[in-house]
Amino acid sequence: MEYILLMGYSLRRHNRFLKLLSPVLYDLPAPINLSVMWNFGSLLGVCLISQIITGLLMAVHYSPEVSQAFSSVIHIMRDVEYGWLIRSVHANGASFFFMCIYLHIGRGIFYHSFFMKHTWLVGCSILILLMAIAFTGYVLPWGQMSFWGATVITNLFSAIPYIGPNLVEWMWGGFCVGDATLKRFFVFHFLGPFLLFVLVGLHIVFLHDTGSGNPLGVESDAEAIPFHSYYLLKDLVGIFLMLGVLVLICLCTPDIFLDPVNFMPADPLSTPLHIQPEWYFLFAYCILRSIPNKLGGVVALGMSVVILYFMPFYPKSLWRGVQFNPLGQFLFWVFVGNFIILTFIGSCPIEPPFDVIGWWSSVVYFAFFCVYPISWFLWEGVVFGKSSMLTKMVVS
Repeated sequence: MEYILLMGYSLRRHNRFLKLLSPVLYDLPAPINLSVMWNFGSLLGVCLISQIITGLLMAVHYSPEVSQAFSSVIHIMRDVEYGWLIRSVHANGASFFFMCIYLHIGRGIFYHSFFMKHTWLVGCSILILLMAIAFTGYVLPWGQMSFWGATVITNLFSAIPYIGPNLVEWMWGGFCVGDATLKRFFVFHFLGPFLLFVLVGLHIVFLHDTGSGNPLGVESDAEAIPFHSYYLLKDLVGIFLMLGVLVLICLCTPDIFLDPVNFMPADPLSTPLHIQPEWYFLFAYCILRSIPNKLGGVVALGMSVVILYFMPFYPKSLWRGVQFNPLGQFLFWVFVGNFIILTFIGSCPIEPPFDVIGWWSSVVYFAFFCVYPISWFLWEGVVFGKSSMLTKMVVS
């Protein structure tokens, strides 16, 4: 038995291919107390691979032309063998991708993973690129909501001083959203995931350089355990659960995340009553329309994501994370609840009381990033203030 183990170790060390994978999947030292909240990294990797595979399978049947795009999607669904399943996995997989990445970011905010500066900054870039890929992908079916969503969102760039109008014309490839726009979006949507794959690799490199955090927020290098078989099996459980739920949705309710308006072909002469993006963009869309000024709304929209880049530069507290900080936990869960409210309000019409709620929720969203670091030091003052009082009482 020992001989077999030694042979396996020697093979991993000397084989050119296995030597690259071994530090990542087999011999990687990991903290001993990682919880289920550390599963989302592997789930995101599975989502990325799934999206690339299903996207490539659909790309061979898709026609990026205004007159054929909608019909080619119908062709994939009806005529291509198992095309309906491939398209459902790709469309619903995008929603699972964003569910996992939002939970992944939330875990990082809760446990202060943003202090791993390079890992966090690359992760923020992954989020922005993923949003751009998802937006261009939403336009490709060339349905009614796809067309008008592209028209509204690309028009926002016209608010940029000096270069805005020219930038919009360059994106459109003309003076309106049309055939050139669709082709450019298709090319970006096709190539973007491969660039995303590179950023994910860079993200993993920086993560392995610093090591993972853990629920206690303390150094645990002395008690590290190999990634295989402990966390590999644990991640596989989460992967099979997620894939099972995804397949169940694709087989039973494949259109649960899709907008009914987008099942109609794009009509430039008929504007939908309520234009809205996919659910994973609704929080930013709500912030955008809460600002009455166009430029201010665009700045607020961009800052709703760009603000994550500033978190690694927060002053460090004595504790890593807010798992022992009731004040910080309260603020965090208020932020999570507010995020859900923003997502809901983004799908509602702009009328009372939704407009007022959306405005206040936008204020709370940005206020969190200002108040959250203050809560760490307030709680430290409470803890050390009480401890010093107890010490004085014991001494006296």
